[in-house]
Amino acid sequence: MDNRRKFSRILFDASAYIAQTEQTWRTKILDLSLNGALVELPLGYTGQLNSILTLEFMLPDSDIELKMQAAIVHKTPEHLGLKCTHIDVESITHLRRIIELNMGDAELLNREITSLITPVP
Repeated sequence: MDNRRKFSRILFDASAYIAQTEQTWRTKILDLSLNGALVELPLGYTGQLNSILTLEFMLPDSDIELKMQAAIVHKTPEHLGLKCTHIDVESITHLRRIIELNMGDAELLNREITSLITPVP
């Protein structure tokens, strides 16, 4: 399989919520990257590809909440693949730290951050 991912993913097991329009669904995060997440498809969720939603979750054993807007980039009967379209500074700071602790390679993480903020020519 061709792996075109530009961002390292870490396994991350946490309860989360996705919200769209006036509805909210409970889900579970399966993995995270600086640029998105893979979550379980919530029961009753009918959003389509490219739909924008909000993903919210708490860091385990803390009161820190992370929140990002994301687009659905792939959907299977079991999963939603989400690409981050907007994240606030506080959330990206915590997300960066989670990924850094799990990757163990700060230099690789810094390159990934640079690719997030560097405009594509």
